[in-house]
Amino acid sequence: STFHQTKIVNMTFVKLQKSKAYFKRYQVKFRRRREGKTDYRQRKRLCCQAKNKYQSPKYRFVVRFTNKQVICQIAYSLIDGDRILTSASSNELPRYGLSVGLKNYAAAYCTGLLCARRLLQKVGLDDVYEGNDEVDGNVVSTTIGKTTYYVDEVDEDKRPFRALLDVGVKTTSTGCRIFGALKGAADGGLDIPHSEKRFPGYDRDSKEYDADMHRERIFGGHVGEYMEYLEEEDNTKYQAQFAAYLENDVEADGLEELYESVHEKIREDPSPSEKKAFSPDKSFKRTAKLTLEERKARVQAKKDAKNAELEAEDDE
Repeated sequence: STFHQTKIVNMTFVKLQKSKAYFKRYQVKFRRRREGKTDYRQRKRLCCQAKNKYQSPKYRFVVRFTNKQVICQIAYSLIDGDRILTSASSNELPRYGLSVGLKNYAAAYCTGLLCARRLLQKVGLDDVYEGNDEVDGNVVSTTIGKTTYYVDEVDEDKRPFRALLDVGVKTTSTGCRIFGALKGAADGGLDIPHSEKRFPGYDRDSKEYDADMHRERIFGGHVGEYMEYLEEEDNTKYQAQFAAYLENDVEADGLEELYESVHEKIREDPSPSEKKAFSPDKSFKRTAKLTLEERKARVQAKKDAKNAELEAEDDE
């Protein structure tokens, strides 16, 4: 009988390379998308205006956090770039009596409030829309016809200033500080569409909202609790972590009063501080560059000094 021997052929795995057609048709993404700075899908929806509204811009309430501060801006876009109508930073809060914790939830609320009051003062609506003086954490809204305005009362002659929240590329998790700034601006009298679903105190499972918990955050209750806990449990860590608070005599018990006074002062005078004239330091003089002859002479002097030193060693 004849045996048919079967050959086993080892097929090597060939990686499919990107073809020339792929590279010919490749289009690079926008620069700010490549840098991960702008979400263009979000931006288009925030900026695009209906054609029948002509040139009236859509205003955005922009909130950004850096390593040291909170920045709130009211912006609108034009074909050649964005324009900032007004802005506020938590670096301005020391003017109003808050010099520590300029990046927490309570500071974000204060900055949002300052930005809103400053804008309404600029456009002449600060007396018409005073916002919510008694902070309680609840969402305020008024429905007229088919439109919902997120303010207490709507004036017959002047509608509230509407702005849309712009969060950038930050994750909008429940209790995020961005919503502290949003709440501050809403309480300041701006009409910003929102709900309580991302505020601290909202429970997604039971679909219930605890406004008191949110109010506690606005007045720095969570910071005060942690200060008291750390002081009892680990005093050394407390002294290190809250050194700035201790230096400024800010205690856990007095946080609510402190934030209340800051809110009052912001409402009294939200206008920006006067710019200080910049005067450069003219005492510094850059040394003049040496000419070729001077450089050669300098090298020769070093050579002569070294030769003299070697000769002196040889004589000894």
